[in-house]
Amino acid sequence: GAEQREKQYRAHRGFGDRRGGVISARTYFYADEAKCDQHMETFLRCIDASSGSSEDGFSAIKLTALGRPQFLLQFSEVLVKWRRFFHQMAAEQGQAGRAALEMKLEVEKLQEALANLGIATKAESQHWFTGDNLAASSTVDLLDWNSLIDSRTKLSKLLLIPNMQTGQLEPLLSRFTEEEDLQMKRMLQRMDILAKRAAEKGVRLMVDAEQSYFQPAISRLTLEMQRRFNRDRAIVFNTYQCYLKEAYDNVTVDVELSRREGWHFGTKLVRGAYMEQERERAAKIGYEDPINPTYEKTNEMYHRCLDYILEEIKHSRKANVMVASHNEDTVKFTLHRMMELGIHPSEKKVYFGQLLGMCDQITFPLGE
Repeated sequence: GAEQREKQYRAHRGFGDRRGGVISARTYFYADEAKCDQHMETFLRCIDASSGSSEDGFSAIKLTALGRPQFLLQFSEVLVKWRRFFHQMAAEQGQAGRAALEMKLEVEKLQEALANLGIATKAESQHWFTGDNLAASSTVDLLDWNSLIDSRTKLSKLLLIPNMQTGQLEPLLSRFTEEEDLQMKRMLQRMDILAKRAAEKGVRLMVDAEQSYFQPAISRLTLEMQRRFNRDRAIVFNTYQCYLKEAYDNVTVDVELSRREGWHFGTKLVRGAYMEQERERAAKIGYEDPINPTYEKTNEMYHRCLDYILEEIKHSRKANVMVASHNEDTVKFTLHRMMELGIHPSEKKVYFGQLLGMCDQITFPLGE
C-alpha cells in the first residue's frame, strides 16, 4: 500500500503540463532562476498595490512561481515518506486508525524498533528524543516526529528510512543534489523577501495551495515562514484544500504546532481547483484518489475544518481565517458560528473572499 501511495509524489511525463483539466487556477512553469526572480518582483508590486488600496490587504502567491516545481515534488515525497514511517511505527504499537494527533509512540518501543531495523542503536537514538522541541513525556507524537527533520536539529543527514521497494535503508534526503539544495535556498530567500515586504506594508501574504503532490512541501515551507513572521500577528497564511481527504488532519496538526510554538495561525480555506486533474492522474499512475468522493463530503470537510479554526479563535484569539468560498450555506454557517462563539467582526479574525473570473480576488473583513 505504501509503495502504491508513493507513486503520487513521482514525476510523470504525461502530467508535465499541469494545465490539463485546470480552468480556475494560474499555472506557472519553471524556465530558470531569472524567471523566478521576475515573478518575485511581480508579487512585490502586488503587495505594494494591495497596501496602497486597503488597510488590511491580502496578496496571494504561488510557490511554483518562485522555484523549480521538481524540487517541491521531491521534497513532498521525502516528507510523506517520513510521515508514513511514523504511521507504520504507530501501527506496530497498536494505534492504527487513530487521528493524526492521537497517535503517540512510546519512546522505549520506538527505540527498540529503530534498533531492530538497523537505523540506530538505543544509545545512538537516545538524544533524538530529548530537548525543548520534543514532548516532556515518554511518548512522541507526530509533531515531535516531524521536528526531527527540522533543519535546526541538524539530524536530517543522520536519519535513515526503509525503501519499500528494495528493503534497504537509505538516507532520507539522499535525492537532493547540491544544485537542488541551492534551488531550495533560493526559493526560501524569495519567500523571505516577500514576507518581509508584506510585514512592512501591513499586507497578509496568502500562499496558495496547488496540486496535492506539491502540497506537503508547500505547506512545510509556508510553516517555516509562519514561524518567523507570525509571532505578533498573522502575516503569512497557509491554504488548505477541503476536497482532500486529509484536510482535517493537516489543519489540526498545524494548529497544534502554532499553539506549542506560540505563533499566530493564519489560513485560507478553499474547496479546491484541481479535481479533474487529480483524479485523472491518480487513476493513470495507480494511487488512491486523494479527493473526497462526493460534493457533500467536501462540504462536510470544509465546515469541519472551519469550525475547528473558529473554536481556536474563540479560545486563543491567535488564529485567523479567510473563508474563500462561493457557497451561500458556508457563509451562513460561518456567521452563525461566529455569533455562537462570540467572535465579533471588529476583531478582524474572520475574512471572506470570492473569486471574480479566474484571476481577480476581492477580500473584505466582515462588517465592512
